[in-house]
Amino acid sequence: MALLKIVLVHSDLSSAKSAGSRFCTIKSVRKLFGTDGIRGVAGEPPLDKKTVYAIGRALGDHLPAGPKRIVIGQDTRQSSPWIADVLSAGLRDSGVQIESAGVIPTPAVAYLARSQGFSAGVVISASHNPWQDNGIKIFGGDGYKLADAIELEIETEIFALLKSEAPYQPAIPSGSSVPGDDLLRAAYVQWLGRPVVGAERLKAVVDCANGAASSLASIILERCGLLADLIHHTPTGSNINEDCGALHPKVVAAEVVERGADLGVCFDGDADRALFADSSGNIVNGDAVMLLLARELKERGELASDTVVATTMSNMGLEIALREAGIKMLRAPVGDKYVLDEMKESGAVLGGEQSGHIILSRESTTGDGLLTAIHVLGIMARSGKTLAELVAGMKVFPQVIKNVRVREKLPLEKIPAVHASIEEAERDLDGSGRVVVRYSGTEALARVMIEAESEEKMEKHADAIAQAIQTALGA
Repeated sequence: MALLKIVLVHSDLSSAKSAGSRFCTIKSVRKLFGTDGIRGVAGEPPLDKKTVYAIGRALGDHLPAGPKRIVIGQDTRQSSPWIADVLSAGLRDSGVQIESAGVIPTPAVAYLARSQGFSAGVVISASHNPWQDNGIKIFGGDGYKLADAIELEIETEIFALLKSEAPYQPAIPSGSSVPGDDLLRAAYVQWLGRPVVGAERLKAVVDCANGAASSLASIILERCGLLADLIHHTPTGSNINEDCGALHPKVVAAEVVERGADLGVCFDGDADRALFADSSGNIVNGDAVMLLLARELKERGELASDTVVATTMSNMGLEIALREAGIKMLRAPVGDKYVLDEMKESGAVLGGEQSGHIILSRESTTGDGLLTAIHVLGIMARSGKTLAELVAGMKVFPQVIKNVRVREKLPLEKIPAVHASIEEAERDLDGSGRVVVRYSGTEALARVMIEAESEEKMEKHADAIAQAIQTALGA
């Protein structure tokens, strides 16, 4: 079967609907905000104290008029408490009242922002990045991530503040780094921890990545009726994502087989995504989960417009399997905020990424790993089918992704050697593969993805494009 070919550059900031376009147009040029907030090495710009303070000041100035209240949550990194304190100092100097939710998943902050009347929600986390990194994610009072245009406005003020002669002065700790308000955490637990009929018959292994889910996963899943075996749920501040969690799903897959469990679930550091393993130890990624959920929703008559939104990185096998089920698949740029934008525009209620960000928009405004896990558990319990049976019928086309660390993000289409290597791949794979080349929105990486019927050609062209990028831009 012929495959669709696409080349996307800067796809995290671009429209992905026009599959025929050679290169895409960047919507906005932001220097601090990526596809998932601001990230960097903790203690270094833009996560040095002066810049973090300026971020707090600028965010506070851009909140809606009226009483300003913000809820702050954080993951388990060593740097999260001091970043929360410094950010809070900037917010307080802009007249903002701070309430801490302590260590809590990113989607919990989005939920609290929209359900508890906050002006905004902030998460101190770098998600799947190494523990040395950290980040600042911002949700509006509606629980949605900020629009690119608003982030650009906030950036402008941040840079203006950094040029001023008013550097951050350490003050009395704001208290945002304390364990957090138990009532806020309880609100999320009560909302998410719903009984799942039949869950008690399932045995699961859950990998918390030594991250934000570590203290809540067992409580929430127990409320659902599932007594899960938790692994990697003892964070030290420097072991988040380390050889565990959604970055290393083979770990939980091996534990499932060893313990004779029905499934495995693994979260990333801030628990906004989840990957799975079936009882045989096969990894079930976000594409397969979207197929499972889409079939279920369609069967119940709840899949609006019979449409699912995936990304440019989703495998062609998902598109074909959905089509065979009478479901249309749209592709958005990489980044769950862009998936959500396309969902809003198309009216779809289900969308997600291969990496495990799944958005069920009738319930949540962002990806929620625990919510996804509860839905998968519910479908398994109601149907009596194994996870392998529920995702059957999807032929996964060979796909390789190569990451190249870069020193700067120049337009790839303007680098002759890179442009030529992409064109060569397209010519050779014409009608039998896809090429996607883009910069990461959260790291200093260029990502080369090739999907093809021929694994030999796939590897050959992925290596050639990656080498061209390395030669031109390699860090």
